[in-house]
Amino acid sequence: MARGELRIYLGAAPGVGKTYAMLEEARRRAARGTDVVIGLVETHGRRHTAAMVGDLEVVPRRSVSHRGVTLTELDLDAVLARRPEVALVDELAHTNVPGSRNAKRWQDVQELLDAGICVLSTVNIQHLESVNDVVARITGASQRETVPDQVVRAAGQIELVDMTPEALRRRMAHGNIYRPDRVDAALGNYFRVGNLTALRELALRWLADEVDDQLGAYRAQQGISETWEARERVVVALTGGPEGETLIRRAARIAARSKGADLLAVHVARRDGLAGADPAQLARQRVLTESLGGTYHEVLGPDVPTALLDFARGVNATQLVLGASRRGRFAQLLSRGVGVTTTARSGPIDVHLVTHPQAERGRRAAGMPAALSRRRRLLGFGLAVLGMPLLTLLLRALPDLTLTNDILLFLAAVVGVALVGGLWPALVAALGGSLLLNWFFTPPYRTLTIAEADNLLALGVFVGVAVAVSWVVDVAARRTREAARASADAQTLATVAGSVLRGQRPLPALLDRLRETFALRAVSVLESVADARQRPDRDREPDAWRVVASVGEQPAGSPGAGESAVPVDDRLTVVLSGRRLEAADRRIVEAFAAQAAVALRQERLAEEAATARPLAEADRMRTALLAAVSHDLRTPLASAKAAVSSLRSPDVEFDDADRAELLATADESLDRLGRLVANLLDMSRLQAGALGVTRRAVGLEDVVPRALDEIGPPAAPIATAIPADLPAVLADPGLLERVLVNVVANALRYSPPGQPPTITASAHAGQVQLRVIDTGPGIPEDQWEHVFLPFQRLGDRDNRSGVGLGLALSRGLAEAMGGSITPETTPGGGLTMVLRLPAAVPGDAEEPPE
Repeated sequence: MARGELRIYLGAAPGVGKTYAMLEEARRRAARGTDVVIGLVETHGRRHTAAMVGDLEVVPRRSVSHRGVTLTELDLDAVLARRPEVALVDELAHTNVPGSRNAKRWQDVQELLDAGICVLSTVNIQHLESVNDVVARITGASQRETVPDQVVRAAGQIELVDMTPEALRRRMAHGNIYRPDRVDAALGNYFRVGNLTALRELALRWLADEVDDQLGAYRAQQGISETWEARERVVVALTGGPEGETLIRRAARIAARSKGADLLAVHVARRDGLAGADPAQLARQRVLTESLGGTYHEVLGPDVPTALLDFARGVNATQLVLGASRRGRFAQLLSRGVGVTTTARSGPIDVHLVTHPQAERGRRAAGMPAALSRRRRLLGFGLAVLGMPLLTLLLRALPDLTLTNDILLFLAAVVGVALVGGLWPALVAALGGSLLLNWFFTPPYRTLTIAEADNLLALGVFVGVAVAVSWVVDVAARRTREAARASADAQTLATVAGSVLRGQRPLPALLDRLRETFALRAVSVLESVADARQRPDRDREPDAWRVVASVGEQPAGSPGAGESAVPVDDRLTVVLSGRRLEAADRRIVEAFAAQAAVALRQERLAEEAATARPLAEADRMRTALLAAVSHDLRTPLASAKAAVSSLRSPDVEFDDADRAELLATADESLDRLGRLVANLLDMSRLQAGALGVTRRAVGLEDVVPRALDEIGPPAAPIATAIPADLPAVLADPGLLERVLVNVVANALRYSPPGQPPTITASAHAGQVQLRVIDTGPGIPEDQWEHVFLPFQRLGDRDNRSGVGLGLALSRGLAEAMGGSITPETTPGGGLTMVLRLPAAVPGDAEEPPE
């Protein structure tokens, strides 16, 4: 059975028309004779969306009872039994009611697709897992319902339903998205122009990346290698030389000219891992690339132009930035070089050859260590100087050997010297051996004259073979040492990277690993102070530097106070104390120093983020407060104003009953306004630490009835069970009453009709516990803390029920009185709020305000 195809309508925010577009597509398919059914469509009371359902067949929903509330869900079994060609399933990220076959609606959709049924569905960008945290930072509202990105990416078609923020806000103001009583709060919070613009950009960019992946897959399937300029991509080639930073900045400027262009830096390394690129330079250049918004890549290839162009074509690059050749003019005459070769083969890719100060200066050898140790080279010279005469004496004692045999034995001796001492001792042995062969074994003897051409050829071959063998042996020894060095460096870097990743603070872990690796006494990171930056001397006086990080013993106060100093940039220097670095070790330490600079920058960014977090929280609170004031405070004001205006109007005559009703409306609205203002003021005092608390012994049997009277008579009486022998609590009577009013009112709001909450109290271990028990829908345990956030109502579905301060204020007041409020699950379903306060002991006097 063929798997069904999934088509998703992606939107930036609620109300852009995803469900409407999905229904339009369903009607088009039904008109063409396709068997289409509606598995589940959420109209949210929008009349235009409901009208689009029309005569489409609708599969009845499945009713589910959860904690005393009846909810409806997709009837998956009914849709599978119906087996339509196309099924509509709205809101892909929806979480199913506990007890359903699947936890998420997208899992229901997967079952439909596996059964061969095509599915049309919808999702908003804020519900994608990869951008969920970004949306939370932008809007201040976290989305608990998410769908994995791979589920959406696996769809056969993804269609963006787009709308400008201004048009969406007009739809909202006209009442086409939410009910009128929710419009003001929505426009002042989630549906602000800035939020909608950011969400729209997120949706466009996410879909653009998806389209780019699809284009790459298509080009790979079709074997298309030439560049398609669908999107600007600038690739900069790095050699690990000092010109890299110039090239990166030039490439970044080129990429900045095109909105949304990508910057990619690539370094082509040899397959044997023995390339002469400076790892410290590459590390710094990688950091620079990433700081400019680019990405760093490293590829292997024996031929640099071929590997570079293969990478550029693989990423569909449009422009390639290379540095002008660092080779001298004579070297450029012998070979074309990477730049010229790459330009000739680039095809449609534009190549930029950027000049830099290092151009045509030639490649300076990077302090290449000797292939063999000094001891072995001295031993090789000794064998060459003493061994060749001894071999001559031995051969002179064996007169029966021919010249060919003599040459072979001398050649074997040269190879032996090359194996022991390397190139230069072998060259000395070859030269000395050729002279000894010519003097003692080539006629005419005891002269340098060679009479026969064959002998001349034999001696020439001997010298050539000796030099070649010596060169090969020396190169092999050099490569062996380089490979061992590269392996040791790689192992060290891997160990350091692992320790940094495992540590909670990367910078100390990096420095400590560096100290242990090179057996140092101390490692310090110094930063020049502001007034010393204009001085070029890095060994300036100690007070021109300050230690920003160090491990080990007493840190060095200046670069000159340590045995070795590795500059990172104009401000930072890593100072090593304990021993001087060898030339071969310096390159790897420079790479570590570059990473130390990155770790220091990350620590400072984390500190700045921690400093900014309270400011951001305060800003969020102010924004939420303004939104609350704009709606929740205006509503009772409007009601009271309308009632008073009606009473004062001379155009209408009211009887006593109407007049009493209008007065009651005004009185109720003003009471509600007073409670809201009191809550807001108390919350602001709590946050400022200026709330006055006067604690004394208070009996709950006195406070609870007053709180219930303030709430007003409920539809059904609230049951209370307060023992007569319950000890008094140490609390502020006014604040305690406010706490009880908020907690009980919240329980009444969510209790089922005819099942009011119950209030019980008990004493235990010096505390009095008062429980407000409701049997409503309850709250999942992982969301208990969310209900105590200011300006937060779980679900955010009802803007008529206050600003969402009740429980947040209640917890703050309870803690100010030395108590606490915690939620518990009501047995059988519901939520229980437990207020704990210290029990008053006899003789407790009134405490002064805190």
